[in-house]
Amino acid sequence: MPFKVKEVAEIVGISVRTLHHYDDIGLLMPDEISESGYRLYSDENLETLQQILFFRELDFPLKRIKEILTSPSFDREEALQLHRQMLLNKRNKLDQLLVSIDKTIQHMKGEIMMSNEEKFDGFDFSHNPYEQEARDRWGDQAVDQSKEKIGNLSKVQQQNMKDEMEDLYNRMAAIRHLPPNSKEAQSLTHEWFTWLNTIGSYSLEAFKGLGEMYVNDERFTSNIDKFGDGLAAFLNESMTVYANKRK
Repeated sequence: MPFKVKEVAEIVGISVRTLHHYDDIGLLMPDEISESGYRLYSDENLETLQQILFFRELDFPLKRIKEILTSPSFDREEALQLHRQMLLNKRNKLDQLLVSIDKTIQHMKGEIMMSNEEKFDGFDFSHNPYEQEARDRWGDQAVDQSKEKIGNLSKVQQQNMKDEMEDLYNRMAAIRHLPPNSKEAQSLTHEWFTWLNTIGSYSLEAFKGLGEMYVNDERFTSNIDKFGDGLAAFLNESMTVYANKRK
């Protein structure tokens, strides 16, 4: 029995818009289109969608997922085994972070003493899930420079860097109701551009492209909008204005 797009969205828990997007880019095309133009998905389509969502859970970009699924050498069972191992690795990292949280609570209560190094056990800033995507878009040099700079920082310095980034996001979220070309928005956008160039080498074009990824990639949108609904779209517009004005 074929499923309409709304039915698939309800079964899986994703948006109809996401399914339309997957169809538009050729990642998941329904087996049938009804005479009235409705997308009709088969059980095989749902199996493919499950595979896609496993990859998404592991931060694979859509472009890479499409390449994997359309490869003649793709083996679904082998891929599931790989997913399982990667999810186990992810769970191990989360377990480490939970241990750090429990120890920090005990430390706050005076039950144990933690060293500064122990406070940051479980954090790993050396891996960037968007690294390959960045390499595809902007080349190896800029990414290697950023990775090298971050890798040379201590855990405390890396945490400070994360705090600075989140502070900028929070301040941008507070003014996201203003026009993207406003003085306030452009001033903070300049701070963001400057901050990014302390860890890498971002041209104006790369900076603008990064803003586009904030709205074109659901992972970016979801993470950024945690600081305020619509922040990703606001950042994209303000970064575009900033880059265009300085070309």
